[in-house]
Amino acid sequence: MIAEVLARVLPSQGRVLEIASGTGEHAVSFAAAFPGVSWQPTDIDPEALASIAARVESEGTPNLLRPLRLDVTAWPWPVTEADAIVCINMIHIAPWAACEALMAGAGRVLAPGRPLYLYGAIRRGGQHTAPSNAAFDADLRARDPAWGVRDEADVRAAAAAHGLELTELVAMPANNFSLVFRKS
Repeated sequence: MIAEVLARVLPSQGRVLEIASGTGEHAVSFAAAFPGVSWQPTDIDPEALASIAARVESEGTPNLLRPLRLDVTAWPWPVTEADAIVCINMIHIAPWAACEALMAGAGRVLAPGRPLYLYGAIRRGGQHTAPSNAAFDADLRARDPAWGVRDEADVRAAAAAHGLELTELVAMPANNFSLVFRKS
């Protein structure tokens, strides 16, 4: 399902910056699915970067680039221009400052009309969209009080402060959402 949304919103060519790539599973899959773009995976965690690097070497996908260390809260980022940014399951497993920094960085890196794609659980109108999301939110906050399922309105406001407008909100399986922002 994520790939279906990305197929509509990603440019056919250019550089896609993936923030918080984790193990690199999505980077491998999406680089193969979108051969016209250069897929740039990033992460802050050294173990994740090692995992991504191993996947890059084993896959040999020519448009899958070697991973870069990127801390969204530290500017400048190692990539200062991108044709799209993809960020899956990060903003709830990080302090709110990471979401704000992601929006600030996307506002700097993306040209007008270019997309920022977010995926994950969100609240809408201050309410969880499913009991499982409420339980997930409680579990996240128990692990770290700075974490948690974010509200769409808060994410939208953080994006707007950096010239990004929500253009699509797509319900996804497992009570998740795709949010597509575009640089104005």
